[in-house]
Formats: sequence, C-alpha cells, structure tokens
Amino acid sequence: MATEIKAPTFPESIADGVVATWHKKPGETCARDELLVDIETDKVVLEVVAPADGVLKEILKNEDDTVLSAEVIAIFEAGAAATASAPAGESAPAAETPASQEEPILSPAARKMADEKGIDHGAIAGTGKGGRVTKEDVVRHAEQKPAAAAAPASAVQASSAPQVEATTPVFAGERTEKRVPMTRLRARVAQRLVEAQQTAAMLTTFNEVNMKPVMELRARYKDQFEKRHGVRLGFMSFFVKACAEALRRYPAVNASIDGNDIVYHGYQDIGVAVSSDRGLVVPILRNAENMSLADVEAKIREYGKKAQGGKLDIEDMTGGTFTISNGGVFGSLLSTPILNPPQSAILGMHKIQERPMAVNGQVEILPMMNLALSYDHRLLDGKEAVTFLVTIKELLEDPARILLEL
Repeated sequence: MATEIKAPTFPESIADGVVATWHKKPGETCARDELLVDIETDKVVLEVVAPADGVLKEILKNEDDTVLSAEVIAIFEAGAAATASAPAGESAPAAETPASQEEPILSPAARKMADEKGIDHGAIAGTGKGGRVTKEDVVRHAEQKPAAAAAPASAVQASSAPQVEATTPVFAGERTEKRVPMTRLRARVAQRLVEAQQTAAMLTTFNEVNMKPVMELRARYKDQFEKRHGVRLGFMSFFVKACAEALRRYPAVNASIDGNDIVYHGYQDIGVAVSSDRGLVVPILRNAENMSLADVEAKIREYGKKAQGGKLDIEDMTGGTFTISNGGVFGSLLSTPILNPPQSAILGMHKIQERPMAVNGQVEILPMMNLALSYDHRLLDGKEAVTFLVTIKELLEDPARILLEL
C-alpha cells in the first residue's frame, strides 16, 4: 500500500526547511524506522524515517529543495520488495559495471556542484551508499585536483621560465579556493545577527568578577558533588543561578518588545550557547529559577552531547528570555555579544586570567573574568543594565548569597 512520506510538522517559528540528504534511493528496500532523509531547518536537522518495512518508490523533493511543514516529499510502499535484479546467470551485472563507471550515481546537490566546478562525473570516487557520489565527495575531489595537477604545472612553468617577463607575479605553493553553499543554520544565524543590529538600540556595559570564591567552593566540594549527583560541578551553573536571581530582581532585563508592547515573562528560560559542528546553537534551560546547580549541570551536559551528535530538537532551542555566551572556553578575554532577538539582553563570559588587583590597600594576584552585558537600550536604561550586571558580580563573588537569595 502506497504511503505519503511528509516533512515534519514545523513549529510557528520555522517557516520551511531544506532537503539535506536522501539516505535511500527509489527502489531500495527500507526497514521500519530506518533513516530515509534529513531535513535541515534554520535550527536543527530533522530525521524522517521509514513508517514500516517496504520500498521507497518515488522521491518528490530532491536534495537542496525547499519543503514546507508537512509537505509530501516521497512515496513509500509498505510491504513491497525491491526491484528484482537480473538472474545470476545473465550478463546484466557485467554490463552494469562499465556503465556505472561511465556515469556514477550523483545526488542532486553533488551533480549541481560538479557541474558548477566543471568536474567530470566519472572522475569522482563515490563514498555514499552503493557508490553514490555526495557533495563531500565533490569537495574532496576538487581539493585533490589542484595537487594532482601541480607537477605538470610546475614543469610547464619551469620550461617557460626564461620567457617570463620580470613583472609577471609568481606565487609559491598552491593557491586553491573552495566554494561551498552556506548551511541553513549559518544563513539563519547571519540573518538574525544582522536583524539584531539593525532593529535594536544595542549597547554593551562591562564589569569584572573575582572568580576566587567560586573556584575555592568548587575545589572544595567538586568530588562530593560529582559522587552525589553524577555530574561534574562547573562554572556555568553558578552563572546560570546568578543570572536567574538577577533576572528576578530586574524583570525588565527578562522582558522583550513586541510591537508597541513590552512583554514581561514570569519565568526565566535561560539559553546557553553551545558550539557544535553545524555552528553555534542555543538550547534553553526552562524555568532556570527552579533548577538546582546539579540540575543545571546535568541539563547542560545533556544538551552538549545532543549538540555534538546533531540530535537537538526544535523544542530544545525554542523560546528563551535571556542568553549566556561563554567565549572564554576559546580564550576570549573581552567581546561584545550580539542580542538574540527578541530577548533584551545577553551576558558574555570570558577567560579567567590571573591579574594583580588592589585589595584593602594590598596587591593580590586574583583570577579575574571580564563580563559583558549587551542590552536593548529601547527597553533598558543604562542604570538598570549596570545594576543588573553588578548584581551578578556580587552574587558570584559571594556564592553563598545565591543559595540564600540575598
């Protein structure tokens, strides 16, 4: 029985998606729940699996095609068998071998890229299922091609060296270029960053925090904490809890602008920026004000694993009233983070660095971190933004106040 394969139902925040990769070809058998196709949205890659054992009969949306929510992308026949191959005694397999060598199977995206680069289809080695040529195969072939041609080019250049004018530029080594399409996630991130700068009156205020109290507390209890809760005690949980308390005290920082209205949120859904192979993603810690340090650490660890495996769901990254970005893990000392619309503020963490500081008239070497708060000046006044950041500083420099809500 023929069944329509549809794209996932996207939430309102996602208008459409793009067919990233078909893992099955028409006529191939599929087991129930076997991966058929990846649909890339501006937030996550969604997987569409086979509804039952059967055959993928027809593909209606090729790779790189745009698809809408719940749009039909293929026809599937449950219980069917794959197209029968020629009997073993016949010579069809022998005939197919040279034909496949002359015209390998290319995915639509790979074919388009190969044609744009002027690459012979038969020269590309396919690593996909059944020898299928993918976009990555085309990119790999394009990168190897200049290296293979380097020796003849050098020989020609050497033979013609006496005839080269002195003004002709000579460049040593390879000068390769690679053009690849921007991923949908990267394109969406770029669009949102530009929108944030164009639509918000963005301003950044800075401060610094002495991390010694948090570091001493962590060193003292980290082994007991991990034994009790099964997760390591990091710095991010302290920042999340400090931000949740500061957001409770300054609700405007937790608010957002919707047209001519200000929307005040009675909850603190804090996004934590996580790096992945596809780019920067921001999963949400929902109701962070009710989470313990162990809850925060466990959730961040879960999100980190899902991000690295490309398994984050749309629900994981939908919403959020405030964002924390930690550039310090990459060595950044100072930056001005860009707002994540429609949020009104974002906190930037940075590298912990020992610096000489004046303490009660004495010079001490302390582990200091620069903090940056970018905010929408349309909604927040400077006084409110500065006092919010000072509150975070005070809570971190005396972490007992986080637990006592002082």
